[in-house]
Amino acid sequence: MAMEFCPNCAILLELEAASGNRKTRFFCPACPYVCPINVKIVRKGVLVNKEVEPIFGADDMKYAPKTTASCPRCNHGEAYFKQMQIRSADEPMTSFYKCCNESCKFNWRED
Repeated sequence: MAMEFCPNCAILLELEAASGNRKTRFFCPACPYVCPINVKIVRKGVLVNKEVEPIFGADDMKYAPKTTASCPRCNHGEAYFKQMQIRSADEPMTSFYKCCNESCKFNWRED
């Protein structure tokens, strides 16, 4: 969705929902500029969840170091781990784990 700006004073326009006889419109909070818009609601079907892609590939954790960590799924006490800075620099790193239990291989993270 593109941002719309007032052609008169270059301020970001605000959206006002339809009410009564008035259609949905953009309006400028600083001047009298109003831009009516036609909104057509169309239902195209059911939303489908996107498949979640793994953060690390299958081989990335193969050679990762091991640590003592309790798997939330099977309670195995050892896991492969990697750390990555996924938030701002002043936040701590996020640790990603993969259970070493061959029958589990559960992935989880701790922020």
